[in-house]
Amino acid sequence: MTYSGEVTVGGPADVHELTDLMITKIAVGPMDNNAYLLRCRATGEQLLIDAANDADTLLGTIGDDGIASVVTTHRHGDHWQALAAVVTATGARTYAGREDADGIPVPTDVPVDEGDMIQVGRVQLTARHLVGHTPGSIALVYDDPHGHPHVFTGDCLFPGGPGRTTRREDFESLMSGLEAKVFALPDETWVYPGHGNDTTLGSERPHLPEWRARGW
Repeated sequence: MTYSGEVTVGGPADVHELTDLMITKIAVGPMDNNAYLLRCRATGEQLLIDAANDADTLLGTIGDDGIASVVTTHRHGDHWQALAAVVTATGARTYAGREDADGIPVPTDVPVDEGDMIQVGRVQLTARHLVGHTPGSIALVYDDPHGHPHVFTGDCLFPGGPGRTTRREDFESLMSGLEAKVFALPDETWVYPGHGNDTTLGSERPHLPEWRARGW
């Protein structure tokens, strides 16, 4: 089956099969949050990005192999509603951006800074710290050695623009961070956002001046 990245709450997951990594995307909760289960194909180790809601659904997706780690992309409550239950059930290590950790009610085992590496089996993810949507939002970049990069952006980048900000200076900070740290990647880079459908940087790049001009 060809991966589309189109999922709905209560519907099936969609699986993106890469050479070294399997990415399972599922939608959960009343705000249609995306959660992503990453599985290293060499070792079977798994990592969850955003235990957003519906712990039973997430644990069913994780399966009997469990997870070694769970990364919370940022501190907004819709991205961690199931975190406590998932950690209790799996014993997973918790990761979050250092500046957002105190806003997440489950202790963060590993605070994450710009450029930090997070392992899932033999696969490495690189953290990009993006300030604006929240002070400690992180995106995770998988630079696939067999193809193009993949980036998990949380609520910092969606099809059609950056994530919500409340002050002009937050918007400017987020846009500058995206341009320097995310849009530095090639057009083929696949984007997995915190809500909604996937996109590519090539699809979004032509609109950067438009986003700057409109201010959101």
